[in-house]
Parts: sequence; structure tokens; C-alpha cells
Amino acid sequence: MIVATMSVASTMVGSMIPKLVPAYSKVLPQAADYVRILPEIVLSVFGMIVMVLEPLLDEKKGQKVLGLIALLGAAAGIGATWLMAQSPGLAFWDSVRVDGFSVFFHFLVTAIAGVVILSSYEYMAVQGIRAGEYYALILFGAVGMALMSSAVELVLIFISLEISSIASYVLTGFRRHEAASAEASLKYFLLGSFATAFFLYGVAMMFGATGSTNIDQISRALQSGPISLLAFVAVALMFVGLGFKVAAAPFHVWTPDVYEGAPAPIVGLMSTAPKAAAFAVLLRIVFVIDMPGTFWLIWVAAALSMTLGNVGALVQNNVKRLLAYSSIAHAGYLLVAFAAAPVLGTSAAMFYTAAYAAMNLGAFAVVSHFANTGERYVTIEDYEGLGRSSPLLAATLTIFLLSLIGIPMTGGFFAKFYVFSAAVKANLIWLTVIGVLNSGIGAYYYLRIIVVMYMRESRKEVPVAPVPFALRMALACCIASTLYLGLFPGRVLQYAQDSARQLVRSTGPEMPSPAPVSASGEPLEQL
Repeated sequence: MIVATMSVASTMVGSMIPKLVPAYSKVLPQAADYVRILPEIVLSVFGMIVMVLEPLLDEKKGQKVLGLIALLGAAAGIGATWLMAQSPGLAFWDSVRVDGFSVFFHFLVTAIAGVVILSSYEYMAVQGIRAGEYYALILFGAVGMALMSSAVELVLIFISLEISSIASYVLTGFRRHEAASAEASLKYFLLGSFATAFFLYGVAMMFGATGSTNIDQISRALQSGPISLLAFVAVALMFVGLGFKVAAAPFHVWTPDVYEGAPAPIVGLMSTAPKAAAFAVLLRIVFVIDMPGTFWLIWVAAALSMTLGNVGALVQNNVKRLLAYSSIAHAGYLLVAFAAAPVLGTSAAMFYTAAYAAMNLGAFAVVSHFANTGERYVTIEDYEGLGRSSPLLAATLTIFLLSLIGIPMTGGFFAKFYVFSAAVKANLIWLTVIGVLNSGIGAYYYLRIIVVMYMRESRKEVPVAPVPFALRMALACCIASTLYLGLFPGRVLQYAQDSARQLVRSTGPEMPSPAPVSASGEPLEQL
């Protein structure tokens, strides 16, 4: 009897296994899913290695070792991004999408993290800051920022946003002995928490309006029938949350105080990588969900950001605060692209984020080196006579400032040209006029720093230390990227256009994109 029962049971189990295994295998992630988040895995592993080794190493000698490990992690992340690009598609139950768009932002965020690590080598030693968790937090923050660019599930975007934000809150207060740094961290945390809550409320309301938190399914639901008021409120709340992250007006009030109190290399990180990731999410929400009524919301935010940012920068004497208001203005220029047609706007915004990252990272790298111990030298008057006392450092900062103005032969010129070109082709004439006028205002305060460096005699003794090798490498990367994007923009523009077409393929007819042109103004051959 027992033998017969066991025989029947084994027969039943044997017949059920072939049915259960395929069903169970569908629940488990596939190997390709892990390849599609490989950069995040690599960055997380290196971040954990840094955290584990930090208490085992000597405090002084260990800083460079930990920095080197973090730098290797960023380099490995770039390599992992290349491997990820070979496996496009959806992963983890359609919550992650790997395409040209997400690959672009993965590379950008990881490269920014690498440059910030390089520029932090000397800064950490000069400021006397313990380095272990500092480098790990940069890598962990990059994980959240990279995942934001490939996530197509609003809940996953929220989780990624929190990973990025928590790392940024801690890094902002890393100058523990400075009251301004603690104040900046607290302000950023409190206001950032409110902004994140707005975004989460928007996600909840969008689920209530459409029955889904997947961006593609939301788009189909909104296009298939009448749109409820709840969906409009949801998009507005999500825009508030993301508007805070990109420092767009009127959600910009935290920016000057936080930038002034945070460590200078971290300000370079905060002003570029989280913004790039938040703009990537905003691009998906604006152009993939394609919600009616967002146009005027973006139009007003762009005009306000450009105007308030540039006008606020005019009266600043602290270079970090000046660049903070400048970042608000540049967020406005980027939003101009959002108001344009999908392909034109997406490709213009992608190119702008890359160009802005290169020039702003370089500018803050110079500021962090010049500030010296305790960041004592951060006013415009401190830069008097820098062209004579340190010609190479002054020339480097001048290149970045000219690019921020938008002078030809720099990446900033093509970034603004491409954004304004997209706006004109979309008949956004008044928004383009506001942008051009604001660019003229912005030129004043950038040129003011250049004039002080070259045309004023120094009225006080400001020590300028030799530029160390790691910082030279960081500055060289930023200068090379700024000049490459200004002299040979064709390849990056073409990649951005192709990625934009992939992103908005389902949003309707596309407008023809303007042909890229060289620094001399001649059209470049489409690659």
C-alpha cells in the first residue's frame, strides 16, 4: 500500500514538474535582466568594497586607496554601460528599458561620478575630511541616478530618486565642522522630502486615474479615452517633485544656500548628475506619456527659471552662489527644449545635459581647488589677479565660463544653438526671445569673473597651490569634452537624434530635426 502510494505520488510530481518549471521560471529574473542593470550592479559592488575596506585602512594613506577603488568602480561602470548597450530591451517585468536614451544617461552619470572622484582627491586632504563613506556615497548616488534614466515604472523611478537623494543629502553636509554645511544639508533634506512627497502623491494619483504605474501603459490609457482631472493633477504634482530636483523656478529657493554650504566637488556633482537623471525622467513623462496641458506649465517654468536665475546671479559676490543661480538659468534653457516638438526637444535636451555637465564640472573643480582650506576664498574679489598668479588655472576657468556664456567653439554654444533652434522650429518665438535676452544677461556676470582675473590687481594675498595630478586629469577631461562638443558635435547630435526617435516613436509624427553644423556654421554630414 505504501509502495503504491509513493508510486502514485512520484508520478503526480513528475507530471507537475514540467508544468511548474516554465511557470516558475517566468517569475524569476532572466540572465538578460541582470545585464540590463549591470552598471548599477558594478557601482553598488564597488561602493560596498569601499565601505568594507575603509575601517581597515590607515586614515591618511587609505584616502587615496579608497579614491582609487572608487575611480576604478566608475571606470568599470562605464565598461558595464557598454555591455548593457549590447542587450537592448525590457527587463524585470517591463520596469526597466535599455535603449539609446538610457545608455546615453548611464554613460553621462557614470562619467560625472568619475570626474568628481578625481577632483575630490586633493579636496578631501586639504579640508581634512575622512574619505571612505564619501566615495561610497558618490557611487551609491550614481546607482540611483543611472537607474532613473532607464526606469519606465513610476514606483521604480521613485525608489531610484530616493537612492540618489539620500546620498546627496549626506554628501551636502560632509563639511561637518562648518555650520553652513550642516544648514545646507538640513535645508536640502527637508525641502527635498517635501518634493519627493509631491512626486509620490502624483504617482498614486496617476495610478488611480489609469490603473497603472508603467509609463507605456499610462500613455496607452490616456490616449484611449477621455482624460480625468485626476491625471492632470498627477502630472502637475510629479512636475513639482522633479522641478525641485532640477532647480527650476519656482522650486529653486533651496539652490543658492545648499550650493554655498556643500563641498565644492559635491556641488559640481549635484548641479549635473542628479539634474541629468531628473531631466531623463521628465523627458519620459512629457514626451512618452504625452499629457495634454503640460505645454504651458513647461513654458512658464522655463521663462521663470531663465529670468530669475540670471537676474539673481547679477547681484552675487560669492562664486558658488553665482553658479547656483546660473544653474537655475540653465535649467530654464533646458526646459525650452521640453516645450519643443518631441524629437527636436529630446535630442536638444540630451546634448545640453552633456555640454552643461562638462563645463559646470570643470568650473566647480577650479573653484574647489582655489577655495583652499575651509573654502575661504570663494568671493569674486578673491579671484583678482589670478591671470597673473596662476595663468593656467585662470585660462582653464575662462574656457568653462565662455562655454557657459555660449561662445562659439565651445560645447555651450551648440547646446544653446540646438535648444533655441528646436524652439524656433516649434514656433516658440517668444520663448526663444526670452532665452536669447537672458543669455545676454548671463554673459555679464560670467565676463565679470574673467575681467576680475585678468584686469584687476590683487588687493590681498591669496595662496594658489599647484594643481595636483588627479585634478589636472579631471580638468583635462572637462576641457576636452567642452571643446569636442563645440568643434565636432555631429556624432553626439546624431546619437541624440537617434535615441530621441526611439524614445518618442509611439507619440505621433515627428518633425524633421535641424542638421548639425560645425563650429564655422557649415552643415555637418549626417552620420
